[in-house]
Amino acid sequence: MRTRRRAVSDGTPAPEATTEAHAAWTPEGETAPRVSEDAVINAIAQVYDPEIPVNIYELGLIYAVELSEAGAVKVEMTLTTPSCPSAQELPGQVEEMVRTIPGVTDVAVEIVWDPPWDPSRMSEDARLALNMY
Repeated sequence: MRTRRRAVSDGTPAPEATTEAHAAWTPEGETAPRVSEDAVINAIAQVYDPEIPVNIYELGLIYAVELSEAGAVKVEMTLTTPSCPSAQELPGQVEEMVRTIPGVTDVAVEIVWDPPWDPSRMSEDARLALNMY
């Protein structure tokens, strides 16, 4: 099964990947409606860091989104620091929001620390909202 992987925070496309794990996400013979990357990003943008009044997508915490043809979604994200008090909550909230998208058959959220997050990953809108321009 082919999956599409695209880095979303720094604009650099990630290589395409083929994984057998995605094949297990939807029972054989079943097809799910296509899940769009825009729908996933819009869902993720509903999640806010409780200490910062900006959504986690605009903060640059989402590093990659993978979509399988079977409707499985994998999100690679980071946190502002390894000691982030929301470390337990945010990945679960991302998973919960992505699961609300019609056609999503499974969601995996992975926390990654490389590269480390820094304020340069924030969008222009986030910088303006936080007066960090």
